[in-house]
Amino acid sequence: MKFTARANGKVNLHLGVGEVRSDGYHDMATVFMAVDRPETVTLTTLEGDVDKHPDASPLSYVSEMRTTYHVQEPDEDLDNPKNLAWKAVDSITTGYMGILAQDEKRENFKPDLPMMRLEVDKTVPVAGGMAGGSSDAAAAVQAISALIAHHDRPMPEELFTNLVPGLGADVPFAEMGGIALGTGRGDALVPMMGRGTYWFAFLNPKVGLSTKAVFEKLDDLRFTYASMVPHMDTTTLSRALVSGDPQLVGAAMHNDLEAAALALRPSLQQLIHDAEDAGAIRAMVSGSGPTVAALCADEGTARAVVDKLGSASIEAFAAHGPVGGARLL
Repeated sequence: MKFTARANGKVNLHLGVGEVRSDGYHDMATVFMAVDRPETVTLTTLEGDVDKHPDASPLSYVSEMRTTYHVQEPDEDLDNPKNLAWKAVDSITTGYMGILAQDEKRENFKPDLPMMRLEVDKTVPVAGGMAGGSSDAAAAVQAISALIAHHDRPMPEELFTNLVPGLGADVPFAEMGGIALGTGRGDALVPMMGRGTYWFAFLNPKVGLSTKAVFEKLDDLRFTYASMVPHMDTTTLSRALVSGDPQLVGAAMHNDLEAAALALRPSLQQLIHDAEDAGAIRAMVSGSGPTVAALCADEGTARAVVDKLGSASIEAFAAHGPVGGARLL
């Protein structure tokens, strides 16, 4: 039996990063837009005795994981229990089994779930600032929720609400899709109004850039340069999105993390310049990078930027938004 779900990558049109909170996270004011770079997750139930991954928890119902890459494959093997999609399945099944353990007298009680294999079809660059891992987790939540509903009963909404944010700050938006303002850690979401379709050329220079390192670099830069203050006001961007004018949206785009990403990978600055010289309205680092998101006036321009800048060292593709959130196929 198979359950397949899909979620999309994202671009941050605005990323304001505030001070470090007591929980170690930074306060955020970010505007997400989901773009049509899908991550597809399939759960397949298994029968009989199954050998589990040596690092899997004894409570895990996932025996193995396989990822098919349509982007550059990372050097590190990501098909293990540390993967966000695997963690999502473990988190949901553990919570569900806990509910069943408290409800043993319920009619039609089923004490267990089948073992399963997890397969991921990946089109979002790994560690590229486009929330590919979070999209995997969001799709995995949809797939395991469907399996649970088929096996026993729909998953309680409160379980879904309580567990999903714990998988990562970007996972709730990957579930929602569209356009949204994220505050707090970025996971307190409010849908935003927007008109029109926006085309981007995404340019991934295939160099690693740790999210943790980028945030730490931003903190260092702010300690040194008092003029580097958080940009938390999204009013101008909000108005631009309502207008449906890519020129206005491009003028309003901003990323507090860009300075830190450029300090760690100075070559990204040239890529930004090249994208704008090739016809993009505005190019900037996507999220914590290293992918550069270049907003263009239309599909033709986005594909022209991709054709001009794509190379053996730069993975380039065009994508548009906004698109929907995680869903079953």
